[in-house]
Amino acid sequence: MSDTTPRPQELRIPSLARVEGETALHVRIHHGTVVEARLNIYEPPRFFEALLRGRAHTEPPDLTSRICGICPVAYQMSACRAVEDACGVVVDGQLAALRRLLYCGEWIESQTLHIHMLHAPDFLGEDDVIGLSRLHLEHVKRGLRLKQTGNAVVELLGGRAIHPVNVRLGGFHRAPARAELRPLEERLRTALDDAWDTVRWVAGFEFPDAECDADLLALAEEGTYAIESGVPTVLRYDETLPPYRFPLRDFTEHVAEVQVSHSTALQSRLDGRRHLTGSLARWAVSGHLLSPLALEAAREAGLGDPPSRTGAGCGQACRNPYRSILVRAVEVLYAVEEALRIIAEYERPARPYVEVPARAGTGHGATEAPRGLLYHRYALDGGGRVTDACIVPPTAQNQGAIEEDLRRHVQAGLDRGEVSEAELTRLCERAVRNHDPCISCSAHFLELDIDRTH
Repeated sequence: MSDTTPRPQELRIPSLARVEGETALHVRIHHGTVVEARLNIYEPPRFFEALLRGRAHTEPPDLTSRICGICPVAYQMSACRAVEDACGVVVDGQLAALRRLLYCGEWIESQTLHIHMLHAPDFLGEDDVIGLSRLHLEHVKRGLRLKQTGNAVVELLGGRAIHPVNVRLGGFHRAPARAELRPLEERLRTALDDAWDTVRWVAGFEFPDAECDADLLALAEEGTYAIESGVPTVLRYDETLPPYRFPLRDFTEHVAEVQVSHSTALQSRLDGRRHLTGSLARWAVSGHLLSPLALEAAREAGLGDPPSRTGAGCGQACRNPYRSILVRAVEVLYAVEEALRIIAEYERPARPYVEVPARAGTGHGATEAPRGLLYHRYALDGGGRVTDACIVPPTAQNQGAIEEDLRRHVQAGLDRGEVSEAELTRLCERAVRNHDPCISCSAHFLELDIDRTH
């Protein structure tokens, strides 16, 4: 065999513990060109949608919360909204406010976990949070304080910090008294300072140039930054095309799931195009509805002004996945401030829940999990039994955009002459962590295979 004969090259990384879940990455390179980048999710499917069939309409909130130990509130809230929609029930007033407060707690703890423990080491040249703590201990401690505050909010309202047990259809099993929320106020005021310091900290990171060429999908809600409800809204990658919305009941007509041979997870396309959901999408769709304090923080962080859906203002969408950490930091600050606002206005409702009597029908629910739009659909029979279920998580929607980012990052590295296996591995790991995928909330992540022919 001559020296010029094409040779395959394979690189394996057995595990990486800075994303949630287990997957492999397969990159094929031919004559210096990346011809394929695949995110090979190999964890066995857990069949939650099939498991829900035949269950009582009261059960999805508790059952689906077990899908994710990082974002159980997101699953509970989307499930509640879908079943309540099927039963013709609307939860409003103080009960709706309590739900938003609970969700703020999850945003605080989940986004903080990603920023400080998973993502920041990439920007500061460390392999993990242990290495980070040796040189940046004060930042790690601040991150732990913020996460503990988010956990405290979820625990007080949900009954425990992971897989809350106090959530039910129509509201909660028990609503807290006003006095019970006062200790949270004290912690949240401290957390507001910590959130500001976090924004300033990540604003000092160095952000490589990159762009995600995908449409952006997020919920939009009149008058407020969408968290626990909203209407699906799309900003096209081609910004000369106007944004558009569609009814939530039509979600699966626009977001089509397909099975790919290299993954046990479904992948999604939005009206036939690659799309991205999550912090960057929320900033683009609803950033103009953030609080004045959060917008001030965004400007200080270098994000500038967000796009305005009203036609006023001249902001731009942020499409650099590396800078998603900035948006997450701003969202943490907003969630802390929003939690304080809700507590200040809280009055204990006369009843902790409204009745949700069963009836035949199909309901749709969607909320903004920290990683993006989470959609649920349930069909019920006349006895309230679930006859069909559909759950579309954000990471499944983002897989196409992640794979394209991987292809671009590896190609850019090759073009710059970064051809060693270690350099290409580093590029791939950073590209995936930018999106904070939640593959199945497991501890290990990446096995990288590179087939290269010269």
